Amino acid sequence: MRTKSVVPRLRAKKRLFKRVKGSVGGRRRLLRTAKESIIRAGVYARRDRRRKKRDFRRLWIVRINAAVRERGLRYSQFIAGLEKIGVELDRRTLAEMAVLDPTGFDAVVAQVRQGLGLPEPAAVA
Repeated sequence: MRTKSVVPRLRAKKRLFKRVKGSVGGRRRLLRTAKESIIRAGVYARRDRRRKKRDFRRLWIVRINAAVRERGLRYSQFIAGLEKIGVELDRRTLAEMAVLDPTGFDAVVAQVRQGLGLPEPAAVA
């Protein structure tokens, strides 16, 4: 007697079509196209998980640079000063401080200035 793989095959198709919910047209209805779209989606997801780390680091650097320039320094000077005085704050924390806690960030910038031997900037009226 010939065995049929009806139940497992249907279960696999059901699982596959559940994953392509929200797609449009053949990507949702046709088996081969649905498989292809799942593979493509997985490739994009993997790529973008790695990409996200780069993108956030760039965002944090832009925010730190903007905040530091308002206080009369450049980003490269600021980071070099942090390393020189031994402050081990990462860029994410520094960016959040710059946005959410400006007084704390001012204190860090003042320490960096002191460590680099730079004078305080003239007060802007």
